[in-house]
Amino acid sequence: MTRSPRATITGDLPVAHVSKLPSLHRREFLKRASAVSVAGAAAPWALQLAAIGDAAAATAGGDYKALVCVFLHGGNDYANTVIPYDAAHHQAYTAIRPTLAISRDALAATALSPTVALPDGRQMALAPGLSAIKPVFDAGRLGVMLNIGTLMAPMTLAQYKSGAVPAPPKLFSHNDQSSLWQSSNVEGARTGWGGRMADLMLSANGRAGLTCINVSGNAIFQAGDAAFQYLTGPGGKKPITGIGSQMFGSSSCAKLLKALITEERTHAMEAELNRVTARSIDLQSTLSTALAGGATLSTAFAADSLARQLKMVASLIAARSTLGMTRQVYFVAMGGFDLHDALSTRHPALMQQVGGALASFDAALQELGVADQVTTFTASDFGRTLSSNGDGADHGWGSHHFVMGGAVRGGRFYGTAPSVSVNGPDDVGQGRLLPTTSVDQLAATLALWMGVSGADLRTVLPNIGNFAASDLGFMR
Repeated sequence: MTRSPRATITGDLPVAHVSKLPSLHRREFLKRASAVSVAGAAAPWALQLAAIGDAAAATAGGDYKALVCVFLHGGNDYANTVIPYDAAHHQAYTAIRPTLAISRDALAATALSPTVALPDGRQMALAPGLSAIKPVFDAGRLGVMLNIGTLMAPMTLAQYKSGAVPAPPKLFSHNDQSSLWQSSNVEGARTGWGGRMADLMLSANGRAGLTCINVSGNAIFQAGDAAFQYLTGPGGKKPITGIGSQMFGSSSCAKLLKALITEERTHAMEAELNRVTARSIDLQSTLSTALAGGATLSTAFAADSLARQLKMVASLIAARSTLGMTRQVYFVAMGGFDLHDALSTRHPALMQQVGGALASFDAALQELGVADQVTTFTASDFGRTLSSNGDGADHGWGSHHFVMGGAVRGGRFYGTAPSVSVNGPDDVGQGRLLPTTSVDQLAATLALWMGVSGADLRTVLPNIGNFAASDLGFMR
């Protein structure tokens, strides 16, 4: 089970890092660290609570941009997501996974015609279940990232085998590789690169507590030094029961309960909990009012969880002006991708949900007129082995992913198409791809688009200096 992200404000944070925060949040950071120091071992929990629902002092202004992470928990199977389509490579793919391969005839409708052809006559097709996003690719709003994964530094197969370049720690572990994707560190990391990016943008928002919104549950991706994720769900944030107009038929009882959970206390932990509860109540009310007054979407979304999460993100984006937001980071997720068995029967249904949800989200953003201002990307723990275990595939490393939005230079592939072979030049074993593009490079490209300066990239992505290119060129 993935561990919930812990608080990120500790006494040993480098002063240089603190100095990069906007002045309001530098002061708030130091004040919090001092105020709850008496909490001892409980301090991380207290500090996590402290930042829920902060309101920024600055008035929101300027353009709006949002980043949306769609995380596929369990390790998505890359080989049945973006599939070799030219005759030679499809034949090799079928020979390696005869019980899992999708026939070439079944891929004809989703074969991709990129604006920049792959070398050596390579052709790729989307899984049939992803047919809903082929028009988005064809329209130039969807790009495909080939063989991307967690890396500490660029690495050849020979360097991996010799240990000359350090590999990411705890490869093939769900929790650790999921954390590395989201934070640049293994399980137990205190901040994620989405949260560290948000740290630099809090003062641009009218409601700093709504800078990072998670519609699926806790994720280290959105935890920063001053930024914390606001948790909601596909149906919106549920109010605290009993503090409305009446409790047990009594308005006085409701007022007393609200006072009990929000009033000032002398005990440090109680005081912090009540302050956070008060801010949470305030944010829930603000968010509910904004959603009620926001645009009504005519775009249809399916009833599955991922579609409903993305529909809520679209509704929240529609309320951005009311909330005074200029920069936001969203996180949605779905599970079910750890397919050691039944891959051929279960994976197509997952692909259909992903494709349908992304296509509806793209349509909703166009309806709202913000397609150029919102960029969505997929992520997962890791890819899976190209070789089959008979009925499924085992934990891998590199994988293929999507980047979607009006600002994406879509309709093409980015990165290097891997060899379709076992024990080939890209394979660390069983068709586990050695990534040729790093998550850090993807993240840096998105961070630059969001407005992070080149000088601040290492604050967001501590390993980015190990890579020659920090901008992969897929954003306009």
